[in-house]
Amino acid sequence: MDRRTIGAAALGVGAIGLGCMPMTWAYTSSQQRGDRSLRTVHAALDAGVTLLDTADMYGPFTNELLLGRVLKERRADAFVSTKVGLLVGDQHLVANGRPGYVRRACDASLRRLGTDVIDLYQLHRADPEVPVEETWGAMAELVSAGKVRALGLCAVGARAARRPGAGLHDGTIRQLDRVQQVFPVSAVQAELSVWSPDALDTLLPWCEARGVGFLAAMPLGNGFLTGTLTPGEGFEPDDLRARHPRFTAEMMAANQPLVAGLRRVAGRHGPGATPAQVALAWVLGQGRHVVPVPGAKRERWAVENAAAARLALTDRDVAEIAALPPARGSWDQ
Repeated sequence: MDRRTIGAAALGVGAIGLGCMPMTWAYTSSQQRGDRSLRTVHAALDAGVTLLDTADMYGPFTNELLLGRVLKERRADAFVSTKVGLLVGDQHLVANGRPGYVRRACDASLRRLGTDVIDLYQLHRADPEVPVEETWGAMAELVSAGKVRALGLCAVGARAARRPGAGLHDGTIRQLDRVQQVFPVSAVQAELSVWSPDALDTLLPWCEARGVGFLAAMPLGNGFLTGTLTPGEGFEPDDLRARHPRFTAEMMAANQPLVAGLRRVAGRHGPGATPAQVALAWVLGQGRHVVPVPGAKRERWAVENAAAARLALTDRDVAEIAALPPARGSWDQ
């Protein structure tokens, strides 16, 4: 595989990945079960999923350890992606892009994952105290050392970092232009879904023009687009959605037309089709370099998500989805 190109062509046509974060971090901790998560990863691989996406900060560390148990048996079946650059502090996250830390963190991830090489190593967040070229240079050294095959950059969190009046991904594109001068970017990970299509404006075109893979994070809208969440039901205190401006009871109710629209489209594709599969098929339809990376904690959802690669949206479907009202959040009031 050419280390400069990651994406649907490298992972398989119509590929869908598996985001492993919910298995040990950020979502409904009372439902996180180690053995069930192991079965979920195995089920995803059995269903044809290739990309397994994790990070050292998920847990922290427990997510990589979980995947390591699977990779011990099935390393040849998986394309392993993990991340560096964020540390979990007391109720906050801290960026660390110091070259020495990057090298140590990579070695630690390799040990936890039980592998000799990481297929895709992503910079989770640039450190404002360290020139991004220095961080990226240290990551490039890991490729030269044979510990990493390709490098990626995450734009997740761009909304919070946006300057007033700037485009959502302007800062990310500036970073990408800078690090490209040091070592090729193989993949960019950013939020992309029916209710968060912002990446279509500038970030995805940047990737397409350069043959860079695009990993679509949160393609199911943090679970909202599955149609399985009830407005007002609430979330556990440690669930990131408990503080998300689109997951207040009022906003969840206001955004129900999105789910209803996806459900109508699914209804035209047979009794087995679901709103989640339609949402994933829409993301897949945004380009040949796009790989949706939905999270899942249960075998059922992982298998259902993988099957979305076989759902072909019609022109009517695409037009109906395009006509759905934009998602609202409490920031819009």
